[in-house]
Amino acid sequence: MNRINKRVYFVLFILILSFILLIYKLTDIQVINHDYYLDKLNDLKITTIKSNSTPRGRIYDRNHNLLVDNVGVKTIYYKRKKGTTSLDQVKLIKKIKDKIDINYDSVSDINLKEYYYVLNKDIVDSKITKEENDKYEKRKLSSEDIYNLKMSRISEEELSSIDKKEAYIYYLMNKGYYYNENIIKTYATEEEYAFVASNIKELKGFNVKLEWERKYLYGDTFKSILGSVSSSSSGIPKELKDYYLSKGYSLNDKVGISFIEYQYEDLLKGEKAIYKLNDDNSYSLIKDGKRGNDIVLSIDINMQREVERILEEEIINAKVNDLNTSLYDGSSVIVTDPFTGEILAFSSKYIVNKDGEYKIYDNSPALLTNPVTPGSIVKGASISVGYKYGAIDIGTKIYDECVKIQNTPKKCSWISGIGLINDVEALAISSNAYQYKTAMKVAGASYYYDGPLYVDKSAFDKYRSMFNEYGLGVKTGIDLPIESIGVIGNKYDSGLLLDFAIGQYDTYTPVQISSYISTIASYGNRYRLHFLKEIRNSSLDDEIGSLREEIKPVLLKKVDLEDKYINRIREGFKRVMNVTGYGYMGDVPDSSGKTGTAETFKDTDGDGNIDKETISRAFVGFAPSDNPKFTITILSPNVKYSDTSDYSSPVNFKISERVSNKVFEFFK
Repeated sequence: MNRINKRVYFVLFILILSFILLIYKLTDIQVINHDYYLDKLNDLKITTIKSNSTPRGRIYDRNHNLLVDNVGVKTIYYKRKKGTTSLDQVKLIKKIKDKIDINYDSVSDINLKEYYYVLNKDIVDSKITKEENDKYEKRKLSSEDIYNLKMSRISEEELSSIDKKEAYIYYLMNKGYYYNENIIKTYATEEEYAFVASNIKELKGFNVKLEWERKYLYGDTFKSILGSVSSSSSGIPKELKDYYLSKGYSLNDKVGISFIEYQYEDLLKGEKAIYKLNDDNSYSLIKDGKRGNDIVLSIDINMQREVERILEEEIINAKVNDLNTSLYDGSSVIVTDPFTGEILAFSSKYIVNKDGEYKIYDNSPALLTNPVTPGSIVKGASISVGYKYGAIDIGTKIYDECVKIQNTPKKCSWISGIGLINDVEALAISSNAYQYKTAMKVAGASYYYDGPLYVDKSAFDKYRSMFNEYGLGVKTGIDLPIESIGVIGNKYDSGLLLDFAIGQYDTYTPVQISSYISTIASYGNRYRLHFLKEIRNSSLDDEIGSLREEIKPVLLKKVDLEDKYINRIREGFKRVMNVTGYGYMGDVPDSSGKTGTAETFKDTDGDGNIDKETISRAFVGFAPSDNPKFTITILSPNVKYSDTSDYSSPVNFKISERVSNKVFEFFK
């Protein structure tokens, strides 16, 4: 009995204590801190909205020339309020249609029919027969089928009564999802903007805002690599939806969707302003938005502009004036700082004949993805294989002569009668035979004229491994969202190893070739190619923001080769400029480089089969030779196509000469 009494007392104690706490809490809420809790309740009832468009960070070139800015665009939009009917929308349209100027030329028949249906629902509904209604009731026709029948039976005469401007505004108001903020007009005039802003209560659902769009201060120069931003009306593209939603974005956010804008979205995006949605559908600012961080690129926009001008002039000149250029359609240029990996200029142009007139278009993204057959420019990497595996050494002499493998055509250097040459001379005159015989030694193969040749796959692996160290056949790590590795051959016939050694087998992207020459220029140090140079804080005025971070060079790899061999290759590249490379770097003193000619092929009819044999040209170089300030990569595929003539357009030489002279001016 005592135990039961104790339990009852304990339960009573707990109940009394609970009532005391409850009374205290109610007193606290209703008397002591009444105002505090009332504010909390009001906060919960407030609907807050984040702005869609926030000024992005600015983009500058290496000399702090402003490349990309923001411009405010007055925008009128409509967001359907709950309970608004289609006929309510018609009343709104009639209030606003004479107050805003809209181009409605693109209004379609279906837009007109949908608006006619809203205005004349009973008439359109009556166009469905009793038999069709019965089929609908029996689910033999769907609601979509019935709707399509109604639309198809609206006559042209009936549509002629419809105000096209009203129909188009109705279409704009109802695009996409119910909750969308549908853009009615961008670049609204002051009068249009003011009319909507001052009549928000009457124009229920209509509102105005200042949208921020990108402004390119140098026009189309370098624009494709700067990238693009999604529009307010489209929001996040479908293919990027999952990526951006996982990062906390909303579907209608404006985001970077390509190249620099996409790559550095996290830096460039701003902080959204936060607004309170008032009962009258107007907004009150709660928190200011903030512009994103500014970024400084490694590009010199004035150099870039000159490079693009030279490319366009020489490409057109080659097409108009040079023979055998029927399949030639453009050239590419990359300029880098070899000791930092910074890209100073980056351009590719292609030419199209439209209605008898040549048009030049930008093709710079192809520098990342479209591989080319390099030809002899890669012989610096090829001879490195010979050094590394002891097939040759400094000063090793080899007799230049045609190589003949059983059941295959002869393989020769580009000129005959060269004779006995050493490694530097082989680079200077671009001897193929020197590379052929070195490759056979690397493979441990026995060779005699017109005899069989057997090489193991391991020989290909040795070459590819060394080429990879120079950046060929691997991704460079460039700070852009797309990059390919070129085309890696999957056959291992003995003769293909010899082709590989002279740049006639695997193919490489222009950025890989740029990485390769930069590695030679920087004494075997391969730095990551990149565009980002500095990150700056956003500023409150038109001046560039304060420095937040300076991007340091990233050393990806030191070529696995003794310095004496790297220096020997550099010596060979310097000698090139007095022989096969003479004039390629114009008047630039103390330069080094390597020319390349490749036998290439092109699919001219788009059927996936190569049907035309062409010649492609390339040049890579750097200056000054001992302490390079810049490297250049010049590529011109398919400069010659002819079955009857040996003439080959000098367009690659002309571009290289002019670009070298112009770039050198920036370093004087």
